[in-house]
Amino acid sequence: MLKNVSLTLPQNYQHRATIGKILVHLLLLAFSIVALIPFVMLLAGSFSSENAIATKGYSLLPQDASFQAYQFILADPAQIFNSYFITITVTLGGGSGGLLVMSLLAYALSRKDFALHKLLAFYVFFTMLFNGGLVPWYILITQYLHLKDNILALILPTMVVPWFVLLLRTYFSGLPSELIEAAKIDGAGEWRIFFKVVVPLSTPALATVGLFLVLNYWNDWWLALLFIDDKKLVPLQYLLYTIQSNIDALSTDPNLVSGGPIPAITVRLAMAVLAIGPIIFAFLFAQKYFVRGVTLGGVKE
Repeated sequence: MLKNVSLTLPQNYQHRATIGKILVHLLLLAFSIVALIPFVMLLAGSFSSENAIATKGYSLLPQDASFQAYQFILADPAQIFNSYFITITVTLGGGSGGLLVMSLLAYALSRKDFALHKLLAFYVFFTMLFNGGLVPWYILITQYLHLKDNILALILPTMVVPWFVLLLRTYFSGLPSELIEAAKIDGAGEWRIFFKVVVPLSTPALATVGLFLVLNYWNDWWLALLFIDDKKLVPLQYLLYTIQSNIDALSTDPNLVSGGPIPAITVRLAMAVLAIGPIIFAFLFAQKYFVRGVTLGGVKE
């Protein structure tokens, strides 16, 4: 009897565990489907006609299929493609450069043997609390750095984010100091320690910060509004913002519009599709590191 009991209990336990896993996966699958519904409705609405959206509302499938919204936005395809190129260039250049600079700064702050790490950490933290204001910042960028109508004006101002620096410093501080000491004993210099030891161990944190940095650059239109007048340097988000502003202005006076009413609702949906589409791939690439990376602020020093 004891043998039968001892064999039966593990089997029942495994059976229940399997059922529990299936239920959890089904629950997560249901949440995933629910989360995808707004994106599906957004995509379907962008391919629907203006009248169908106004009368029938939104649905999961296009109603009275129409490409009018995309035809309106892509009336000047050269400008759209150029804005995509500018945005991709700024995102890749600013994301990679910013991640490198912030990780190097954070590594220096995490090293207890660096004499100025406390003073430098206070300096970084201080910039989170106070800033010089918009006018001095604008004068610095345009008059002193001469970055007006320069692509660097879209990269340099947000390349270093103090909050991300402090997060990376916290993560680096939690790495085993014995590994760094062992690398020093083997004759490795600081650069080699950072790129061969610290970076491979910090992939989740770097991927998470890099993803947030890429999102910041991709969604930014404020810097272009301040510093860019040249149409050749207009990023995608600012171009879509300009189109939206023009639609709002023309909608107030229909007499200014020739060739029929503007599909204001579907154009908004189409702009959202064009803006969000490419950046989804960046999240898919970094999602396996995202769960571990978002907890990096909880690592104790």
